[in-house]
Amino acid sequence: MPAPGPLGPTAPASQQPTPSIRPAVSASTEPVTPPAPALAPTPAPVPAADPGLRRILGGPTGLGTSSLSLARALKPPASDPYMAVAPDPAPAPEPDQVPPASSVSASSVSSSEGPVVPGLYHHPVPEPDPARVEEVSRRIKRWAEDEVQLYPEEWEGQFDGFSVGRYMVACHPDAPGIDHLMLATRLMVAENALDDCYCEDHGGSPIGLGGRILLAHTTLDHLHTTPEYAPEWEESLGSDAPRRAYRSAMDYFVRAATPSQSDRYRHDMARLHMGYLAEAAWAQTEYVPEVWEYLAMRQFNNFRPCPTITDTVGGYELPADLHALPKMQRAIALAGNAATIVNDLYSYTKELDSPGLHLNLPVVIARREQLSERDAYLKAVEVHNQLMHAFEAAAAEVAAECPLPSVLRFLKGVATWVDGNHDWHRTNTYRYSLPDFW
Repeated sequence: MPAPGPLGPTAPASQQPTPSIRPAVSASTEPVTPPAPALAPTPAPVPAADPGLRRILGGPTGLGTSSLSLARALKPPASDPYMAVAPDPAPAPEPDQVPPASSVSASSVSSSEGPVVPGLYHHPVPEPDPARVEEVSRRIKRWAEDEVQLYPEEWEGQFDGFSVGRYMVACHPDAPGIDHLMLATRLMVAENALDDCYCEDHGGSPIGLGGRILLAHTTLDHLHTTPEYAPEWEESLGSDAPRRAYRSAMDYFVRAATPSQSDRYRHDMARLHMGYLAEAAWAQTEYVPEVWEYLAMRQFNNFRPCPTITDTVGGYELPADLHALPKMQRAIALAGNAATIVNDLYSYTKELDSPGLHLNLPVVIARREQLSERDAYLKAVEVHNQLMHAFEAAAAEVAAECPLPSVLRFLKGVATWVDGNHDWHRTNTYRYSLPDFW
């Protein structure tokens, strides 16, 4: 069977279309805010991006726009010495087993099982391509079982219930093919394996977490040491399921990504791991943080590493200097924060059923602001909505000031990931159910 081709950027970003940050699916995909019960007054939400700015997000058009000097300056050379190299994994299925992305019709907005949190500002997404979902699901299970021995047999049902194939296909509809989708899917599974086994319900504990996480992080950011000690470190990389998964997933990723994309991911994972440690410290001391402190922790213990690989999964690169722009960093942070509060809202009842006090935004608001569980939950919905509006306004500002194709496509990719993340939480009734507050 043929080996997969290179997974590096498939075309210069300047040759890509210049989409708006929100995919045009149909009129029914306009922002939706289901009605919610009345709540005590809260600060006015940050206004959403002006419709004129939304139009700007489509990028420059018309005669002469292709000759913008800045765009020319950022165009990659014909022969890029840093072009990524494809991994050499297990043989891929025959070509007819790897389905292409299907054209999703405007009427196929996702309507799978699962209610939306009432009052939640969100954007419906197209139903993920079922052929891609099936193939990604098949491959990720083979990887988990055969390549990294991720879980014992008794956890198989939970792995299947995670529905990670649907999740990643919904979040990355612009991926050129299955191999690109698998880059995100392996990393997502590895991240969740570490969270479950080190922090959460499959043997996790805050005690000693810092040491475990630091050693696991060396699978992403390698130890450079003397010949005497390197073999022991290399042996440690296969010592448990999270490290085996991290090591393998990162190996695939770095062979497909550019050096700057790989370093971006390492940095974002360090942020994530720092957030884990803050939450663990509070658990050990039984400290309930102030609301602002909790939100600060959640900016690090956060989905950020997932949407920020949208360009690698899409087969292009947002140049490092554009990614580092302060306004771009603000937009990325707000997107990650909104996506993470979605998790707090949909996993609320699941976490209440777990042993001990599990911090999430509604719980912290209830404790710190002396609100009922219901009112605290509804206020958390409003916090999410303000974060979403702030993200869209920030993204519109970046797009208006720097309307380069790579910037516009990256912003659209982040926004699409945020929408796909919400849809996965809504539809994953195996894991999540809403509280009875309505």
